Amino acid sequence: MYVEIPYEVKLETFEGPLELLLHLIKKNEIDIYDIPISLITEQYLQTLDLMQSLNLSIAGEFLVMAATLIHIKSKMLLPVPETVDEEDEDPRTDLVERLLEYQRFKDVSEVMEEREALWRDIFPRGETPTPELLPEEVPIADLNLYDLMSALNDLLKTRPDPVVMQVTTETLTVKEKMQFILEEMEAADSMLFEALFMTSVTRHAIIVTFLALLEVTRLGLVRVVQPDLFGPLRLIKTENFGRS
Repeated sequence: MYVEIPYEVKLETFEGPLELLLHLIKKNEIDIYDIPISLITEQYLQTLDLMQSLNLSIAGEFLVMAATLIHIKSKMLLPVPETVDEEDEDPRTDLVERLLEYQRFKDVSEVMEEREALWRDIFPRGETPTPELLPEEVPIADLNLYDLMSALNDLLKTRPDPVVMQVTTETLTVKEKMQFILEEMEAADSMLFEALFMTSVTRHAIIVTFLALLEVTRLGLVRVVQPDLFGPLRLIKTENFGRS
């Protein structure tokens, strides 16, 4: 028996369904013009299930996109007509156009942010200490939540579902796990993402630890970086760590 503490996570930087689709396309190294809709729909729905199990706040637009993907999938299962006219175009066309438009806006936004950072360096408002990163490391702001959820999903796959008849009393709280993370990081400047879950034997413990990590990250006490594309994630202290 698991004693669970309700905990809802709301992140200001949480991205929408188009960002999730782009993440899945990038993760699977898929051509955006030829999306395997069955695979992407399955992974999209799995991600929504994981988000709900984490009590992540899901906007209605995520459910609308899920319905859109299922509709496209159903249309692609229909027999292809012998004569193709304008009305029989690829049912993925509208979705691809939306993704491309979103990517263009995203690229422009990133360029604007880079320019803003450049102007801040040229005309600083005052001395603001900036935590140093190792070469080629990407801060969590550039990773987004879906990268962390992918890492969590990989961890959960290593833990089998609990046996139905097994009775285990396990009381875990996010607050306790937050303290655990801070204690683990106290003696080290950084640690691997996977190492944080070494003592988490059950799936329940992994999920609570993950929620605690999201919270200490939101508070600016710890940053999650990724030295290499699709490489292992690493936790590092921020300048605010000692003030916790």
